[in-house]
Amino acid sequence: MRMRSTLVVAGLLAALTAGGTGAAEAAPGTPAGTASSSCGQRARVEVFREGGVPLLDWRENLEFDGRGTLWVSNLTKHRVEGYAPDGTSRGGFRLAGPGGIRRGPDGMMYVNYGVNPLTPRGGVVRFDPAAAEPRPQRVVDGISGINGLAVDSAGNLYLSRELSTGILKIRPDGTRDEAWTKAASLFGSNGLDIVGDQLYVSVLTDPTSRIVRVPLDDPGRYTTVARLTPNPLRDKFLDDLTHFRGDLVVAGFRSGELIRVDPATGRSCVLATGLRMPTSVRAAQGFGGLDPAHHLFVVEASGRIVRVTVD
Repeated sequence: MRMRSTLVVAGLLAALTAGGTGAAEAAPGTPAGTASSSCGQRARVEVFREGGVPLLDWRENLEFDGRGTLWVSNLTKHRVEGYAPDGTSRGGFRLAGPGGIRRGPDGMMYVNYGVNPLTPRGGVVRFDPAAAEPRPQRVVDGISGINGLAVDSAGNLYLSRELSTGILKIRPDGTRDEAWTKAASLFGSNGLDIVGDQLYVSVLTDPTSRIVRVPLDDPGRYTTVARLTPNPLRDKFLDDLTHFRGDLVVAGFRSGELIRVDPATGRSCVLATGLRMPTSVRAAQGFGGLDPAHHLFVVEASGRIVRVTVD
């Protein structure tokens, strides 16, 4: 967010001039068109929930709890919001500058806070998504400059930092694994996603739009999976990413794209275009009968929540 705040004008101009979604006044669930794709698949875009004023209603991240609720971090309104499959609200709670949000192996939801650069102290909270009134419980605090989040099968937390070197690793007891963090010496990490024993990372500050693979058991041996824009003047400003049909899908904040990447070969294609400053993407899990192999949800700095159906 700190770095991205200096790139907002470029991202906003790109979003406003992008084509494909239209329908700024569409009602939730209204078709917003068929986004162009170079992946040989048709991607249908629908507005799940409209936003407010772009940038002032900045939805930063999302995650499904597997129990029928979509949880969204609203960065500028300082709230974690829950939504039912029909788009209606399921409540939420206030949290200063919420960012990355992920479900842990214990069924709890974990959320970074203090992502907003006006918030001097950050950390991670967790909450029970099954509670009638979810209440955040502090896991760790005293951390600044964090953004993305991943949780492994053992409950370790991984936090990205856009303007620092090293991906933070926090053990389940809240202590820091300093050796792991030092070995994972990437600068400018943003989106995080764990697939098996590998942590995939998008690098916001790399003008070649770089995606990196970090072995969880040997973080110093990280490698580059792909560089999506060899021309630095066309940096996509990569944000969050997720796994989908054996590949990765990453959000291009500036380009307004969802980009599909083969983690084995680094080959990529544009799955959908015309989004408005997309910040995070996740496959639907346990949400209204939707198939995670065909349905992706995206949140945007425009404030919208968008559903993308892939043939």
